[in-house]
Amino acid sequence: MIRLDGVHVRHKARGGGLFGRTAVHALTDATLEVSRGEIVGLVGESGCGKSTLARVLTGLQKPTEGEVRFHGKDLWTMPGAERRHDFGSAVGVVFQDPSTALNPRLTVRQILRDPLDVHRRGTRAEREARVAELLDLVGLPGHTLGALPGQLSGGQRQRVAIARALALEPELIVADEPTSALDVSVRAQVLNLLVDLRDRLGLGMVFISHDIQTVRYLADRIAVLYLGRIVEEGPADRVAASPRHPYTEALLSATPSLMEATERIVLTGPVPSATNPPPGCPFTTRCWKADADCSTAFPAATDGPDGRRWHCVHPQTPTSPSGDPAPVPSARSTA
Repeated sequence: MIRLDGVHVRHKARGGGLFGRTAVHALTDATLEVSRGEIVGLVGESGCGKSTLARVLTGLQKPTEGEVRFHGKDLWTMPGAERRHDFGSAVGVVFQDPSTALNPRLTVRQILRDPLDVHRRGTRAEREARVAELLDLVGLPGHTLGALPGQLSGGQRQRVAIARALALEPELIVADEPTSALDVSVRAQVLNLLVDLRDRLGLGMVFISHDIQTVRYLADRIAVLYLGRIVEEGPADRVAASPRHPYTEALLSATPSLMEATERIVLTGPVPSATNPPPGCPFTTRCWKADADCSTAFPAATDGPDGRRWHCVHPQTPTSPSGDPAPVPSARSTA
């Protein structure tokens, strides 16, 4: 449905002397695709490029290099009107904090009608019917329509935000840490709602979070980002059960699971700069397995037999369901 191919995003920033300017490498050579009905989870620590990738996926950020293809068409060679009409209505966004994502002066009815009015969907009566349908879809009572966001709970506000994202019947929903501002009990309700909507509507979904344990049970596939690069990607159950990149293993150990016993991996060493990233693997400065080979160039992609891909010179040893080491596939060049 949508594919990023070799996408780079570099932001200009002050630096390099009194009047000099430098570049922040927010995203580097990112390749990712999302199919209809699939949930792809993006995980990584703060500043790794998750939100930048979300902005590229939603057309809010034009990449410095690379292509964004929507149903095979290059998004940024489309005429502006076509991009707004076809792509703009096909992608919905759920932001991190519902208290700031919703206009506090508009009622829920006005918030849900706004995208329908902007895109001129149907008659006035049909728009009102769609608003009521959206409210029912996310499990909110009818009297909520007359309420302002400040009169709702955090969970209710996020449900309104999800309903607004669904207003134009999109093919793809991008949810940027939609539960981080909610209480733990409410998070489960919102996550269950997202999964239910995917099953009922066949939506493609990109779910962004720093909590890999949450993503592993929600997503079909996981992409792990570090310093703007996707270092590992694959089926969620395989990545979580047997990570190949050391950073993925460290990330899993930082958010312990109640189902498994994990040993915390404490990372040492300097965090690399996004304005001056290392020439090799970006995790070299903190990786306990790094050597001179890791510092030379970014590792080529290695494709595993189970649909996984990783970039690492010294990957973790995979395990089979029986617990025995599995055969290690050979790396292929990304050139």
